[in-house]
Amino acid sequence: MEPRKLLQQMFEAAVQSARPEQCLSRHLPVPPKGRVIVIGAGKAAAAMARAFEDAWQGEISAGLVVTRYGYEVPCSRIEVVSAAHPVPDQAGCAAAARMLELVRGLTPDDLVLCLISGGGSALLPLPLPGVTLAQKQELSRELLRCGAGISEINCVRRHLSAIKGGRLAAACHPARVLTLAISDVPGDSPTDIASGPTVADATTCADALAIVDRYRIALPEPLRECLSSGRGESVKPPDPRLGRAKFRLVATPQAALEAAALVAHAQGITPHILSDRMEGESREVGKVLAALALQVVRHRQPFTAPCVLLSGGETTVTVRGGGRGGRNVELLLALALALQGEKGIYAMAGDTDGVDGQEEIAGAFVVPDLLQRAWDMGINPRRRLDDNDGHGFFEDLGETLVTGPTLTNVNDFRAILITG
Repeated sequence: MEPRKLLQQMFEAAVQSARPEQCLSRHLPVPPKGRVIVIGAGKAAAAMARAFEDAWQGEISAGLVVTRYGYEVPCSRIEVVSAAHPVPDQAGCAAAARMLELVRGLTPDDLVLCLISGGGSALLPLPLPGVTLAQKQELSRELLRCGAGISEINCVRRHLSAIKGGRLAAACHPARVLTLAISDVPGDSPTDIASGPTVADATTCADALAIVDRYRIALPEPLRECLSSGRGESVKPPDPRLGRAKFRLVATPQAALEAAALVAHAQGITPHILSDRMEGESREVGKVLAALALQVVRHRQPFTAPCVLLSGGETTVTVRGGGRGGRNVELLLALALALQGEKGIYAMAGDTDGVDGQEEIAGAFVVPDLLQRAWDMGINPRRRLDDNDGHGFFEDLGETLVTGPTLTNVNDFRAILITG
C-alpha cells in the first residue's frame, strides 16, 4: 500500500474507534426510578447525545449539551447548543448557566448522565462571581500561547470557574451522577478532561496561581484576588455531595492507537506504540521522534523495518512567530528538518478532532522529498518553523490532512512509517 494512504488509514481507524456510536452504548446504566437528565460538553458532546438517544430504552426528562460550532448533530430529545473553542464566548457562558439550573432540585431517585469530551473546558466557561468573560478570554489566549501543558491550563481554568472542578456534580446532589467521558488528555485524568466538572479536584488555588506566575502571565486584579484569597477553590475529595458520582471512560488515546496498530498488522507492518501520553514542546518532540526513526533505519535499533512508530498525547507550542500553526504541524516540520529527506521514512500527525490549533485542518504528512520540494519552490523550512507557520508550509507543499469535524476527540495521533 502507498505509504501516505496507509498512514491515513491508520488515522481513520484511530478516529473511528472513538466515535460515540462505536463506544458509548455498552456503558449505559440501568434506568432509575426517577427522572433522567442528560447534560454534556465537548467536541463530541452532540454525537454522544445522539448515540445515547439511539441506545437508551428509557425516558429522557430533559437534556442539554454544548459543542463546538460546526460539530452539531441533530437530536430529538436532547437540546444541542453551540459555542466557541478554544477561546470561549458568551454562548458557552449561557449554556453553562442553563446547565446548572437544569440539575438543581433533583432527588435521590434521579439520574444525571453527563457526556464529557475534549473541548469542554472552553465550552463551559461560566466565570465565578467577580470574574468576567472578557478576562477569561484574554487569559485563555495567554495560556494557549505560553507553552503551558494541558494539565496546567486546566488547573487554572478550574479555579476561576463556577461549573468546573466538581461544581457541576455538586449542583446535582442528591441525584446519582454518571459521567461517560471520551479522554483527550495525557494519562486520562478525570480532573483534566473538560477540567473535571463532575469529579473532585485535589489541586488548589495556590497551584493555579503558581502556574500563572511560572509563565509570567499578567493577571487582572479580580482574577488574582480570586486565586490568592482561595475564593476559587474547587470541590475537594471526599466531598459528600460527590458521593454518588461515578466516572467511566468510554474511549481513550490508547485504544485509538491500538486500532491503528491493527491496520498496520494487516499490511504486514509491525506497529510499536511508544506512548499514549507524549508531552513537551512540539518541535523538541519532533526532533526526538526523528532521531528514533533514524536509529531504526541506520542501526536497526530498537526496532527493525518495516515498522510504524505510533504515539499519542498532547504537545505544546510556545508561540513566538506570526504564522498559522498548530502543535501537530509544528512537530512535523521540526521532524522533517531533523530527517533531512532520509529515504524510507514517512510520517503524519493530526488531531483526532479534525482541528490542529485553530485551523480547520487536522494535520499533515511528511514524505522524503518534502524539504527538497520546498527549497525548489523558494520556501525556507527553517524560517517557517521559526515563524510557527506549519499550516502555511504544509499547505504550500500540498501535504495537509483535512477531515472536517470528526465528532470525537482522543487527542493527537502520530505515526512514523519506516519502510526499510
